[in-house]
Amino acid sequence: MDTSLSISYILKEPKVIKDKNPLIILLHGYGSNEEDLFSFASELSDEYYIVSARAPYPVPPYGYAWYAIHFDADANKFSDDAQAIESRELIVKFIDELLQKYPIDSNNVNLVGFSQGAILSYSIALSYPEKVNKVVALSGYFNTNIINENFESNDFSKIKFFASHGTVDQVIPVDWARQTPTVLKSLNIDFQYKEYPVGHGVHPLNFKDFKDFLEQ
Repeated sequence: MDTSLSISYILKEPKVIKDKNPLIILLHGYGSNEEDLFSFASELSDEYYIVSARAPYPVPPYGYAWYAIHFDADANKFSDDAQAIESRELIVKFIDELLQKYPIDSNNVNLVGFSQGAILSYSIALSYPEKVNKVVALSGYFNTNIINENFESNDFSKIKFFASHGTVDQVIPVDWARQTPTVLKSLNIDFQYKEYPVGHGVHPLNFKDFKDFLEQ
């Protein structure tokens, strides 16, 4: 675990060394930690630096969150958008720090986020499209409140998305995710959207599909 940068992380270095290697940043979901998505690392291409980041806010007993989720008196959930924006900016700073620390190709920085990590991946990529190449958004949704103002005027010509969701997701309803393709189409963003017969998790076929997307 490296704690020398703004965000604590674990790292898998590339086995195929180039002048500059591509990067995948893994962003876990609420109440999880950096070990969670890192289990994917051994299955991904040997060309990548793979960095699994730990969110800043502790969630007992062993987890972390990128931002708080509150419940009101009627048990409605709502996100702490101010914290989410802080985490968005923290991850953007972290990307810059990684580019300084390792020989990473700045034109090939890719995000793989699950749940809260996916929601933030949308927010980072649409706020700062020049920083990101591809986004894999697993079991998340699109939250306009945590994207930079006037983001619609950004240049999205280089960015590609792979979004997926479980059809029986009990944490984030699939209906929320189904609004994403409409948004990405309206921005003329190149994307794939797929659904799988699972709950709030990653189906093996989903893993294969997003791996193919990253390696294309």
